[in-house]
Amino acid sequence: MTIASTAHTEAGLSVVRAALAAKPDGVLESLAEANGVTYRAVLDCLSPEAARAVKPEAFDRVWTELTTWGPVMFIVHTADGVFETKAALPPGTHGRGYFNIHGDSPIGGHLKIERCAAIYFIDRPFFGRRSCSIQFINSDGDAMFKVFVGRDEQRNLKTEQVERFEELRAVVVGL
Repeated sequence: MTIASTAHTEAGLSVVRAALAAKPDGVLESLAEANGVTYRAVLDCLSPEAARAVKPEAFDRVWTELTTWGPVMFIVHTADGVFETKAALPPGTHGRGYFNIHGDSPIGGHLKIERCAAIYFIDRPFFGRRSCSIQFINSDGDAMFKVFVGRDEQRNLKTEQVERFEELRAVVVGL
């Protein structure tokens, strides 16, 4: 990274921090894009109460736990769209360079988990409502995918999943 790009990044991060202070519940990807920083850099600007990162080595433990939560919101957010699937996460196995997701769920496929650089536990407002998610960040600083705590018919977070989110975060943050 050059001195000029470092200064640009620092300027962008300053704007991100100010924007989060003024409006903490906006779309984080938009902040990253508008300010020329990575999505991960925006996550790192959140308070420690809102975002806690864990090492990618926690992947198997986190995924295995998530398969027991019942329906969650699985999101892939790219520059070209936001894809959402509400379903239980199926189990998976490692093989041929991928984490292969299989089971009775609309969520399936193959993940290059070797590109996972960090896993973030995010607990922050989103458009005025509490939102809890586990976000898998790749080595480029982008989100690979996100798993959100589900909501009930009244759009409230599912209490049992919030409790499990908080328990899992407490266990894996120290690893």
